[in-house]
Amino acid sequence: MSISSRPAVTHHTVTRHTAPPARTDVAPHPVAPPPTASSRPLRLLGVGLAVGAVIYGIAFMARAVGLAGGFVIDATGLVFQLGVFCLLAAMWRTGATGTTRLARTMLVVEAVVLGIATVQSAFTLPAAGGEWGTVATVLDPFWPLSMLGMAVIGVKVAVAGRWRGALRAWPVVAETWVFVAMGSMALLSQTVGELVAGAHFVLGYGVLGLLLAVRPDLTRR
Repeated sequence: MSISSRPAVTHHTVTRHTAPPARTDVAPHPVAPPPTASSRPLRLLGVGLAVGAVIYGIAFMARAVGLAGGFVIDATGLVFQLGVFCLLAAMWRTGATGTTRLARTMLVVEAVVLGIATVQSAFTLPAAGGEWGTVATVLDPFWPLSMLGMAVIGVKVAVAGRWRGALRAWPVVAETWVFVAMGSMALLSQTVGELVAGAHFVLGYGVLGLLLAVRPDLTRR
């Protein structure tokens, strides 16, 4: 066989397309994390608590200097109690007292006691600052009982440690009202006691509501 009769060999040229290397000198564009679904409800609950506490605190201090009467205290007290319900709702949503059955039951029991105290407040309104009726008088002990229950829950929140930072500690501060206010009224003059009680509402529950509204992320572990 002659050389000329050999089959022709075809050479194929393969072209490889390689992507240019990525630049490493350009900073990545920052992407904001999406908001969590629970932030907005917690903020609203915090606002509800703060508004109720501040209104009631101002009313207490106003009565101390003769600018408000009994009806104002009774009416704003009802607003404050609704604010405390906001706090209990926030604690329930976030498991602030813990996730055990006992921890959840504590919130339910406190909600019942606070509910009775709120009914008592509603029954004081028809008296318009005068002498209460029978129902309001009989249910009156539930007011301090509800505040004492909140003091116990404040300690439970701190021990459970599910809320962080200032939100872990501030419920204890806010819920010492029953001791600070009642002690001031018993040991000092009525005027000084009411000023202390009103200021404590603002700096205690009012600040707690503000913290919850501004930093709802502190409720998540």
